[in-house]
Amino acid sequence: MATPHNDPAHSDWERAEADYRSSTSGPEAEPTVRSDRTRRHVRSVIEWIVAIVGAVAVAWLIQAHLVQAFVIPSGSMEPTLVDRDRVVVNKQSYRSGTPSQGDVVVFSRPPDVPLEDGIDDLIKRVVAVGGETVEARDGRVWVDGEPLEEDYLPEATTTQDFDAVTVPHGHLFVMGDNRGPAMSYDSRFFGPIDADLVVGRAFAVVWPPGNMSGL
Repeated sequence: MATPHNDPAHSDWERAEADYRSSTSGPEAEPTVRSDRTRRHVRSVIEWIVAIVGAVAVAWLIQAHLVQAFVIPSGSMEPTLVDRDRVVVNKQSYRSGTPSQGDVVVFSRPPDVPLEDGIDDLIKRVVAVGGETVEARDGRVWVDGEPLEEDYLPEATTTQDFDAVTVPHGHLFVMGDNRGPAMSYDSRFFGPIDADLVVGRAFAVVWPPGNMSGL
């Protein structure tokens, strides 16, 4: 009758298997599992922080150097823009040029203009540029002796007369599209503005959806 005997290779395999089960299921394995989960959680949090910081940085760069949204603070540009409309301003428009007649521009409030309602930036339309002479008579705006074609205004719009003003070089004469009496506080009251105050050109209305349009 055969007698049982031990197979050294088989015994080594069983001991290795037992050691593996002990290392992965014993009390010492639990801290390792928790440690792995903690590391994954920390890594996930760090990735989210990096993503958020990156998004904020990109948004800041875009707003600081490319485009920015502005809220229309009053009715001075009606009917083109109404109170609380939101427009997008291209800050690069005049990096290699100057504002042109008819452009809708956002500019910093001139230093000698009183601050009202905490509004630092104003939005108006360029009517005349440096070197031109502008005036209003017979209900129309005239530039260098020629009537200004203002097809952005409703028909039959009249502008209150004002005396001729020669715009200094490097300055702009700006007006609101709302030509009603005292409806727009603009260059008729505070004079031509320094072109360096211009933030950029408003080129589109983006809110509310029903008013979306180009400018």
